[in-house]
Amino acid sequence: MTDILSIAARDKAEILAQALPYIRKYHGKTLVIKYGGNAMTDPALQADFAEDVVLLKLVGMNPVVVHGGGPQIETALNRLGKKGEFIQGMRVTDAETMEVVEWVLAGEVQQDIVGLINQAGGKAVGLTGRDGGLIRAQKLKMVDNHDPSKEYDVGQVGDIVTIDPSVVKALQDDAFIPVISPIGFGEDNESYNINADVVASKLATVLKAEKLVLLTNTPGVLNKAGELLTDLSARQIDDLFADGTISGGMLPKISGALDAAKSGVNAVHIIDGRVPHAMLLEILTEQAYGTMIRSH
Repeated sequence: MTDILSIAARDKAEILAQALPYIRKYHGKTLVIKYGGNAMTDPALQADFAEDVVLLKLVGMNPVVVHGGGPQIETALNRLGKKGEFIQGMRVTDAETMEVVEWVLAGEVQQDIVGLINQAGGKAVGLTGRDGGLIRAQKLKMVDNHDPSKEYDVGQVGDIVTIDPSVVKALQDDAFIPVISPIGFGEDNESYNINADVVASKLATVLKAEKLVLLTNTPGVLNKAGELLTDLSARQIDDLFADGTISGGMLPKISGALDAAKSGVNAVHIIDGRVPHAMLLEILTEQAYGTMIRSH
């Protein structure tokens, strides 16, 4: 990677000028960003991410961050001597695990992100689904992939009932950057652990976001030969599901992304969070740094 200090002043001006049409195009628009993977655990990438979010806010966009925290939850459970159990990719969440999930996500991870964004010159505010009645949830009914008559009890794992974005809108209007932990609440005020990709996708839909950006540990969606597919329509994605190109951990990510694209979010970007400043490069330049799913 070229050292930023060695770039000639004229080239720097050229780079900034190229970003101008994108800044103009997305000014005043909402971007929902799912923050996860290495971008979240590597200190240099954490700092880059925080700078990107602040810069997007300063040029007039409205970034909203939704974060995950799988590895951090795993570490905390191990310290308590609890073994994580998964069914069909979902963490089984008993009451004790749910307590750990809440203090790791809302206490530790969320506050770290808020601190990093503030340190980079932004004004971040941490929220969970409880704040302002943001995410109302119910217990997830998990049906067996092969036998629809069989159901699993995965504990306090939630399915979103409704999202009320008024608290997010109020913060945005006041120049704050919301940072949201994917925890919902039920009718009896019980807590639910919700997949962060699902929360980000649903939130993008409800906020009528211009873009949904998912940071991952992959370059994007790859075809069977391992090549990056940079530009896909919703219809092409359906074909990739059908022939098994998209499977495993990419499934929940892409299905949420696809729902968002079909429900009015103009573009969904699945980008490589291991690339420094991947988010700025994807949003403010011509170059594709991941897969873009178009709504039509």
